[in-house]
Amino acid sequence: MALFEELVQIPADSVNLEGIMVLPEQTRGLVLFAHGSGSSRLSPRNNFVAQQLQQEKIGTLLMDLLTEREDTAYATRFDIDLLTERLLQATQWLQDQPRTQPIAIGYFGASTGAAAALKAATTVGLTIRAIVSRGGRPDLAEEALASVQSPTLLIVGGNDEIVLQLNRDAYAQLRSEKKLTIVPGASHLFEEPGTLEKVAQLAIQWFKQHFAA
Repeated sequence: MALFEELVQIPADSVNLEGIMVLPEQTRGLVLFAHGSGSSRLSPRNNFVAQQLQQEKIGTLLMDLLTEREDTAYATRFDIDLLTERLLQATQWLQDQPRTQPIAIGYFGASTGAAAALKAATTVGLTIRAIVSRGGRPDLAEEALASVQSPTLLIVGGNDEIVLQLNRDAYAQLRSEKKLTIVPGASHLFEEPGTLEKVAQLAIQWFKQHFAA
């Protein structure tokens, strides 16, 4: 499978954010990854999911929402408004690039990145065709949840009891097409054998369904 791969610099505020964009031939959609607190575009879990998506002709953009310096500050890691604004700037950047402008966009969020994805989607509406949250904190999107229009899939580990309850609470507030899927035997990081593969499978199905629509 031929891939176009590029290291990119995305201007945001007064900084440039680094990213890795991969586009398969005949790309059927592009997923922008919003990493969680303390993570980056090098996250092995998100890279694994990205590779599985690429095999299904879904492009990926793994990027840092924070600079290395910003990521050292605990408060900045949990600044959902800042993460949301960075995600929106990356989305606009994709829409401005000739190569990606015509491609449908989705969001994949982990931890705090899930809240940023949901809040960003309320600004751009159905421009974002679908959202997937992996072990995310959608509850941190707070009142924005009721305004999300994009079809949203929440994936939570069955052993991640606290986050599971937070996801159930957030799920009840969503008004868009939605689904909550629990992966049995999985903890917060989906480190157990086969659980991350299950996440990738669920994400592929969700994105393929809604990119096609």
